Amino acid sequence: MRPWIRHALPLVWTFVFLVPAGYAAAYLVAGLYDVPLDEASFRFERPWGALLFVAPLLVLAAHYVHRWQRPRLQVSRGMTLASIAPGWRVWLDGSVTGARVVAATLLVFALMGPQSIHAKDRTEVEGIDIVLVLDMSRSMEAADVQPNRFDALKSVVQDFLSRRPNDRIGAVVFGRDAFTLLPLTTDKEALRTVIRELQLDLIDGRGTAIGNGVGTALNRLRQSRAKSKVIILVTDGDSNAGNVSPDQAAELAATMETKIFSILMGVSDEAPVKQGTDFFGRPLFGLMNHPVNPELLQRMSERTNGEFFGVNDRQGLERSFHRILDELEKTEIEDGGRVYGELFPAFVWPAMVLLFFELLLGLFVLRRWP
Repeated sequence: MRPWIRHALPLVWTFVFLVPAGYAAAYLVAGLYDVPLDEASFRFERPWGALLFVAPLLVLAAHYVHRWQRPRLQVSRGMTLASIAPGWRVWLDGSVTGARVVAATLLVFALMGPQSIHAKDRTEVEGIDIVLVLDMSRSMEAADVQPNRFDALKSVVQDFLSRRPNDRIGAVVFGRDAFTLLPLTTDKEALRTVIRELQLDLIDGRGTAIGNGVGTALNRLRQSRAKSKVIILVTDGDSNAGNVSPDQAAELAATMETKIFSILMGVSDEAPVKQGTDFFGRPLFGLMNHPVNPELLQRMSERTNGEFFGVNDRQGLERSFHRILDELEKTEIEDGGRVYGELFPAFVWPAMVLLFFELLLGLFVLRRWP
């Protein structure tokens, strides 16, 4: 056998094994997993794993390095020896390397995380679109609702979110101005996380821009196609900041057929606020003046066919949210998305078959000694 033919055998066997292995993987993907072989139905979770394709090349290079390092037997009549017809085992030389290279290639594909992409059926689920509008002004530090108004509000909102699994819910926070915390979403875990991490000093709390808060929430609901849209406004003071008046915001909400459920935390102008600690570390409280305006919130709720609640303790806050839960009507919204299925076994199984075949060849057919 000519030397160049012997050198080419590993490459030939690589392509010989690559064709059936590729067809086997494609059959498992398209037949067993019922996934069309197109870009819209298939993806790799870890495409950077393609860097590992250097591994099959190293396996192939190791074959030639090992071959060059084999001991040589010198003979006096090389031409006569070359004229002897090679046996069938000689033609199998390189098949072990070919199987190993293809198996390594398939395992790299498996490590790249092949996944099928299935569009979820757009099913109809009961729910409404809700935007929470939460006051983050400095007066929310008042401790008439334990441990303070803002921490109690966050805790009650967490419970509220767990009771509305099918709704799209967003959140807006406001102090001197208003900001979108999270747009409408069905991902309740993400919403619970961002609300849990809220702190009063994250935005400017030197004012209470109720109109801006409601206006920002209405902007979130502007493209909503839900039949029922609701704003839950929680504040503890009178509107004294912003460039949108609460009455204007309520009028716009009525035009958009959006109900405003308003909750006033604190029913008097004076509330205890923590002002430090004593010698033993116990908190010291002093009364501070925070004007409230229940008439304003009641007027906003009535204008939009919502409801007003005034609370001065945590139990009252919980009852208010429970009452809102009972009164919220239900409508149907579409809930679509994607589901990803793992396809790596379709590449691992052909690789395992090739490695087993390579093991049998090395042990029983192409075994060398020494």
